[in-house]
Formats: sequence, structure tokens, C-alpha cells
Amino acid sequence: MLLEKLLEEISFFRFGNLCTAENIEITGICSVSSRVEPGNLFIAIEGLHTDAHKFIPDALRRGAAALVVSESAIKDGRVRAEDYSLPIIVFDDTRRAASYIYSAWHGYPQRRLKLIGVTGTNGKTSVSRLIYEILNTADIPCGLIGTTGSRSHKRAIDIRPRDPRANMTTPDPEELYAILSEMIGDGCEYAVMEVTSHALSLSKVAPIIFELSVFTNLSEDHLDFHGDMDSYFLAKARLFDLSLRAVINYDDRYGRILADKIKIPISACSAEGREVDRAAEDVHILGERGIEYKLTSRDLRLRVRSPLSGSFNVMNTMQAAVAAYMLGADAASIKEALAHFGGIGGRLERLKIRSSLDFSVFIDYAHTPDALENLLRTARSFAKSENRIVLLFGCGGDREKQKRAMMGKIAVGMADHTVITSDNSRSEEPSEIIRDILSGVGGCFGGTYTVIESRRDAIEYVIKNARRGDIILLAGKGHEEYEIDSLGVHPFSERAIVEEFVEKYYGR
Repeated sequence: MLLEKLLEEISFFRFGNLCTAENIEITGICSVSSRVEPGNLFIAIEGLHTDAHKFIPDALRRGAAALVVSESAIKDGRVRAEDYSLPIIVFDDTRRAASYIYSAWHGYPQRRLKLIGVTGTNGKTSVSRLIYEILNTADIPCGLIGTTGSRSHKRAIDIRPRDPRANMTTPDPEELYAILSEMIGDGCEYAVMEVTSHALSLSKVAPIIFELSVFTNLSEDHLDFHGDMDSYFLAKARLFDLSLRAVINYDDRYGRILADKIKIPISACSAEGREVDRAAEDVHILGERGIEYKLTSRDLRLRVRSPLSGSFNVMNTMQAAVAAYMLGADAASIKEALAHFGGIGGRLERLKIRSSLDFSVFIDYAHTPDALENLLRTARSFAKSENRIVLLFGCGGDREKQKRAMMGKIAVGMADHTVITSDNSRSEEPSEIIRDILSGVGGCFGGTYTVIESRRDAIEYVIKNARRGDIILLAGKGHEEYEIDSLGVHPFSERAIVEEFVEKYYGR
């Protein structure tokens, strides 16, 4: 594609020495110098940890045909346009520019799909997947992008050019617009995607206008990046500046603030009896058998039955049903999809171990205080009086430290026995993270706890020492198949590890 053509609709850039732009053929786009190929446009992004402007010489050695640089790099002399004979395009924000450039490279795929965005601290994956299931049940071809991967209505879409184990909830622009293009090729009319606060802050979705967006809830998370809850909320709220309509959890305090703040039409949802246009009534929490309730509104009345456990899934299923209905799904398809969708891998997923064993093992992605509390409440709702709730959890390294003590207090206060261990310690020492968790345990009038630093050893401990009727919860990793420590990323499958120790201690 000619460089001039690539940039023709991007109106917020100003030129450096772009005098020969119409004659420059671009073979691809790259923002990592080590992957530049001859003829590529190299985008120098000032990242959170590394400034790619310093890798421009490497990109040029590998054959870059043109550069995108930041205005600040020109002003402070990190980049001197006169030193180069190739086109240089200057932007205020090269990260934002990258989103528009990748979108243009793939033919603006977001314009040929109706996009649904789902944001919030917890519930994004479940609500997104439920909308996807309902729309496809209603014969409305829909794709899905989120924590557990990307897919069209026909197949999984795997576009990950870097670490194959890496999977951001909202992909970087390099992958995102390629995925949307693949969905169009598969015949999708809609695409539902999880939109994180990071993605909004880093302008990954800046070129997109969302047909409809959903706000699930907000609780403490990612404060290492945002600084405080107000900033975190404002980052999430940006999605609704890019949206035409909204579905909002009105039972959540931040949801009510958002409803008052935004200027687009909203559908407010309540499962707590608030006077709004969409409500869940006559709610029954059926333990392991799921949930049942009446969804009532001016234009939709539906008896919902779902095998998903936990009171929080009342709101998840309601928001998905309301969103899908607003997008054209019929009531019968909504009811059918909710009744048959059994859950997402790594979300309160019961592992299939030998039926002769008299204990159960669940894995869940809970890694925030609110999610951990919801997990424990849900497990308690289907536990019998003689069942122990055994929780295994840790906290991630290089992430907000303030939630560690909170999670320790919740864990020991609500589980019968807690095993405190590691969970993606990254550059931190696991023992330091565990010390932070333990600072919240003092004075808890609840269960007992054990500290085992190695997560593999901790899993062996809970399997080896399982008692009759135990409900074992492995929290934090969910769908993840890796562990991150100071040495890098390593394969780590909790499913496989559980199977290994079940066989070791209980035979085949």
C-alpha cells in the first residue's frame, strides 16, 4: 500500500519530510524494531517501560521505508528529521496513531462490523461470551474477542505474532484490527469484545464507534497503573464516549455514577429491586444447579434459567440478555442460549476427576478482592454443612500491593482452610508477596491457613490432604496455562497438575 493512501484519512498528524510519500510503497507495519522487514513502516512508541525511538537505527538497518515518531521526540532532539532521507510522519501520540494506521492497513474493518464493548472489573468475560452465544443462537453471526481468545462464529482466530502464550484481554492494535478483518472474512456482522481500562487509556480502540457497550461493575484492581479509583473509573468511562448506547449495572455504585454522567441512551439493570427499566425478580440461587429468575421490562418479559452458579451471574445473564435483545435477538433465542450455556473454562470450572473420589476441585480466575469474595460466597451457597471450603490462592507480582492484605483477610475469613501460595510473581520475590497477604490475616475469626510458596507444591498438598466432601477452589489462574516468575514465562496447567496428583495419590 502507498504511504499516502495509508495516511489519507488520518487527519490529526502533521508532516515531517514527507515530500515523496506518494511514491513510497509500504510492505507492512511494525512497532518492534527486531521484527521490521524491508519496506515496513516503523512506528516508534513511547511505551510504559521502553522508548522505541532509540531503536530507530535498528529498524533502519532492517529495511524500514518510513518512520512514525512523536512530536516530543522531535522537539527534544531524540529524533532529528534532517538526519534521515526517508519519510518521517510526526504525531502527538504515536500509540494512538498506531491504532488508526493498523485500522487503515486492514481496510477499516471496524466500520464493517457492529461492535459491542464490555468493560468493568469483573464479569467482562462472562457477559461477552453470553452475548456471543445469544446472538449466534439467534442466527446473527457474531465474533468474540477477550481474555480467553478470539473467535468468529465459525472458528477460533489465533493472531499472536509474539509470545504464543501471551493473550491480552484487549489485543494490541497490530492484532486487533487483523482479527476484526478475519471476522469479516468469516461473515460476521457483529463482534463483542472485552475492553479493558488499559486498552482505553492506551487508545487501542480509538478508531472504533461501538454500537452498544456494557458496564458490569467496578472494584479495586489495576491501581498500580491508574493510581486511584477515580482515575480507574474515568478510564472505564471513556468507552461510553465511543458508544451509541449502553447497558449498565445499576446495582453498582459506579454504574449509577456512570448513568448520570453519560449522554447516550442507557438501559439500567437491577437485581436488587431498584426502580429501573430492566429488573430481575423472583430470583432463586440453586447452588450447583445454577440460577433462575424473571427478567422484566417494558418490552421484554422472560423466565431465565441458567446452569451458571452464583448470585453474580444473575446480573451477568441479565445484562447479556438485555444487550442481545437491543441488538435484535428474539426472546426464544435468549432463553435457549442462557439455558444451555454451561460456562467458560477457568470460571468456576469443575475439573473432571474420577467419580469415585469424594471431593471436588474447581478452578477460577478470581484475582481481585471482590471476585475472591464472590467465589467463596458461591461455593458456600452449594456446600453442605459437612463440606469444607479449601481455598488455594496467591497475588500477582508487580501489581497493586494494597489488595494483597484485603484478599488475605477475605480468604482466611471466609474459607475453612486457605493455602497461600504464588501466582505470577513476576520480578518480585514470592515470599515478599506472601508476607503482604499475611498482613491482612491477623485477627481473622475464620478458618486456618497454610503457607506453601511453590504453587505446584501447594496443589499437591490440597490434593494429598483432601477430606471427604471437600470443595477445593484453585483461585487466580483460571484459563491461564502459564506461570510468570523472575526467570520468564513457563508452561503451567493446573488441570494437568491436578490430574497428576490425583493419579499419584488415588490411582488411575
